[in-house]
Amino acid sequence: MKQLRDIPVSVLDLAPIVEGGSAAEALRNSLDLATRAEGWGYRRFWVAEHHSMPGIASSATSVVIGHIAAGTQTIRVGSGGIMLSNHAPLAVAEQFGTLESLFPGRIDLGLGRAPGSDQAAARALRRGTVGDGSEFPEQLSELRAYFDPEGADSRPRGVHAVPGEGLDIPIWLLGSSGFSARLAAQLGLPFAFASHFAPEYLLPALELYRTNFRPSAVLDKPYVMVGLGITAADTAAEAARLATSQQQQFLNLVRGRPGKLQQPVDSMDELWTPYEKSLLAGKQQYSIHGDKASIKERLQQMLAETDADEWIVASQIYDHQARLRSYELVAEALREI
Repeated sequence: MKQLRDIPVSVLDLAPIVEGGSAAEALRNSLDLATRAEGWGYRRFWVAEHHSMPGIASSATSVVIGHIAAGTQTIRVGSGGIMLSNHAPLAVAEQFGTLESLFPGRIDLGLGRAPGSDQAAARALRRGTVGDGSEFPEQLSELRAYFDPEGADSRPRGVHAVPGEGLDIPIWLLGSSGFSARLAAQLGLPFAFASHFAPEYLLPALELYRTNFRPSAVLDKPYVMVGLGITAADTAAEAARLATSQQQQFLNLVRGRPGKLQQPVDSMDELWTPYEKSLLAGKQQYSIHGDKASIKERLQQMLAETDADEWIVASQIYDHQARLRSYELVAEALREI
C-alpha cells in the first residue's frame, strides 16, 4: 500500500495576475515560487496554456517554461499543458526540443486537447474553423514522430524537428474526461487528471486508464498524476479566507466574466446565489483548504480514493507571500508523515 510520504508532489502554476497587479509581476512571482518549490522538494513546476484570460499570464507557455527553467537548477519544468490543437505539431517539437537542448533532462511536455480558451480566441489562434478535438490523436502521433523518426512515420516526408529529433522528452496526456484517459492507456503514456475543476470524472477516468493500460517503451505500468487545488495556511480560518479568491475566480468563470484574481473576502455569502454556492461546492470537491493537519488528513483520504502516483497542486491565492506559505505548508505536511 502506498504511503502519503512516498507520493511526489509538483506545482501547477497559472501565473495569476491579481487585481491591481500586472503580467510582469505575475511572471516574477512565478519564478520566485519555482525557486522556493525547488528548495522545498517539489518534483515538477508546470505552467498552463490559457488564452484571452485577464487573470492568467502563462499564455506563451513555452516562453514561460524557459524563464522558469533558466532561474532554477534541478526541478523539472514543463507544460500542464500545451493545448496541441492550437499549434502545429512541428512547432511544438521544435520549441520543446529547444527547451530540452537548453535544460537537458529537466523538461516535461504535458498535452491537452481542449483549446484553453473560448471559441473566439480559439479561432484567432488557429486562423480558421475550431475543431472538436477529434484530430488530437493524429496530431499527437505526428508530434511523437518528430522526436522519434524510427517510430510510426506520421510526419510529413522530409520534415525534421531541429532541435527535437532524437531527444527524450517525457510526454504526458492531460485530461478532464475519459477521452485522454483512454488514449494515454492505449499508448502507454503517463496520465494527469485535472480533478481541481472536473472532480466528477476523476475516479471513472482513472479506472478507464488503469483498466485499458498497455505497457510501452515509456511505461511498464500505469502512472497517474492527480491535480488538486490546495489553499493552506497556519490556521483553518485564514485558509478559508484565502480560498475565497479562488472561489471568486471560479464564480466569475461560471458567469462568463473571467477577470483578475480578486482579494479574499471574509464571506462569500453576498457574492453568490444558493445555486451558485451549490454548483461550486460540487466542482471544488478536490479543492481543499485548511491548516497543515487538515490538509494532511484530506490528502490521506484522497490517496485512498485515487491511489495516485503523484500530486500536482494549484493554489490560486491573491497575496504572493501567502501563496508561498501555502506551498511550504503542503511540503511540510508530506515530509512530517
